[in-house]
Amino acid sequence: MFELFERTPKNPLITSHDLPYHANAVFNAGAADLGKEVLLLVRVETTSGRSHLVVARSLDGVSGWRFDERALLHPAQGFEYEANGVEDCRLTWVEERGCWVIAYTAYSDQGPGVALATTTDFRTVERIGLVSPPDDKNAALFPCTFDGLFAMLHRPSAGGASAWLSYSPDLVYWGRPSVVIPVRGGPWWDGARVGAGLPPIETEEGWLVIYHGVKYVVGDPIYRIGAALLDRDEPHRLIGRTRRWLLSPQERYERTGDAPNVLFTCGGFVRGDELWIYYGAADSCICLATAKLVDVLAAITRDNSG
Repeated sequence: MFELFERTPKNPLITSHDLPYHANAVFNAGAADLGKEVLLLVRVETTSGRSHLVVARSLDGVSGWRFDERALLHPAQGFEYEANGVEDCRLTWVEERGCWVIAYTAYSDQGPGVALATTTDFRTVERIGLVSPPDDKNAALFPCTFDGLFAMLHRPSAGGASAWLSYSPDLVYWGRPSVVIPVRGGPWWDGARVGAGLPPIETEEGWLVIYHGVKYVVGDPIYRIGAALLDRDEPHRLIGRTRRWLLSPQERYERTGDAPNVLFTCGGFVRGDELWIYYGAADSCICLATAKLVDVLAAITRDNSG
């Protein structure tokens, strides 16, 4: 099967066996290219069933991962609306604030909601706190402001499970929500649910959004990965999206695990002319796939021409 993204031969890069402590699974990591090393903020699900976020570092972004001794974000830290875990983060460098903003899912008895925190060194964090109530998740922050407003993608569960975009003057209060990547419905690969993956990437053509799409087959979900393009100045405007998926569960480690047939990306970046995406496979391990950035953009253009 032709797919635009190519898996690294070293997949899976990280499994629970690579952790310095016992855990059930490791998956869905935010990513930051720091130049001399690649940093992943990894979701670890413990045998309690709850998740925390811990830093892993690698010189080449592929091998030799080194884990911090303590979690950066953990439900045991006692913050409101995180009692049931912290999950699925995205990392965005915001030059205007001089810090990284971590967008993550705060899971409480009320359900999953969107929370934000900031860091400059990935050793300490300052929580902004819950910014969108349950049920909401898959938050990905843009790296700049638009007419003085921050922009963030997110996915409320109500209203059709589409990807929305909201604006904020201060990262705390969010408004002006609008659907930006709607579910297609019917038999489409992204017909049941869509959600943002890694933070949007600025290109000359617009903001590139790598997203997951969900289709149910005999009641079971299949998560695949595609791409969309948003307007460069008005990111709530959808320019186009791929008609077909760009990466789907094919390998054994993607088809078997705690959540079979699920590919879920939270982190990635552009290196040279390549787009790197780190993705969780079957909610059980972390993998890497790459594609030429120009090819991803061409795929969107091709699928929306005529």
